[in-house]
Amino acid sequence: MFKSRWIAPVAIGAILIASQALAADKKVIAVSIPAADHGWTAGVVYHAQAAAKEVNTAFPDVEVVVKTSPSAAAQVSALEDLSAGRKLDALVILPYSSEELTTPVKAVKDAGTFITVVDRGLSDASIQDLYLAGDNIAVGRNTAKYMIEKLGGKGNLVVLRGIPTVIDDERIQGFNDAIKETELKVLDIQYANWNSDEAFKLMQDYLAKYPQIDAVWANDDDMLLGVLEAVKESGRKDIKLALGGNGMKDIVKKVMDGDAMTPVETPYPPAMIKTAIYMTIANLVGQAPVRGTVKLDAPLITQENAKEYYFPDSPF
Repeated sequence: MFKSRWIAPVAIGAILIASQALAADKKVIAVSIPAADHGWTAGVVYHAQAAAKEVNTAFPDVEVVVKTSPSAAAQVSALEDLSAGRKLDALVILPYSSEELTTPVKAVKDAGTFITVVDRGLSDASIQDLYLAGDNIAVGRNTAKYMIEKLGGKGNLVVLRGIPTVIDDERIQGFNDAIKETELKVLDIQYANWNSDEAFKLMQDYLAKYPQIDAVWANDDDMLLGVLEAVKESGRKDIKLALGGNGMKDIVKKVMDGDAMTPVETPYPPAMIKTAIYMTIANLVGQAPVRGTVKLDAPLITQENAKEYYFPDSPF
């Protein structure tokens, strides 16, 4: 396993150097990703389509095909459609959910396809040739460490989970491991499916159920938006911190502006799909063998460094 904050330029360089050695047969790389059902996945779709356009323009012997799916069942069908009647040289997939996509991806793997898994890992890691994601344990751990410091190691917390996936499990693991030796108490933890509306409703339930909440961890910025709206409508003054994760531009702007309730953030860039596509292409045509796990750093975004992470023209 190795870490990198910026792998794409290296991968692009490897491809460019080998551009004269492309095989005569066109290589097909399928990219299967969730549809833009919330802000982060909108960013994923944006960057995947941008990468496909760039690669298809630059390399006539490589075809990148992007397919979005609104559900796990739809993504299973999409894999069948993508592989029907042609051999896939590589599949870059961000699974809608880990459990439901593991067997279908294995079927593609068994046909001789190079498998790159992004973000939401499969239930069986042996299927993937390359895995690229942010450091989800660090996202949870770094958020928890900040809460511990600001709350003096004690207080009542509520937590919102995303959907049942490896990355959600890892974020919760990192958070729980960090607070287990403190007096921070998790009053409740439930899924809100990385959805702002569901998070709004869940936070309303938390507010009605618990008279004293010192901090909220929303696990994801789309959910954080719902949390902040629910807290605002409630008029409650007991909540000192409401934190998310992923680096949404609206949340990074809050950090830049010194927002009291959301003073820090952790990045988890949707552009990682683009990095994964470039690395996969480099493996196929650039004589640059790529195997293993790549984890992108998750440093704490503060008011001091927030400008480095603020991209106002991004869809996320």
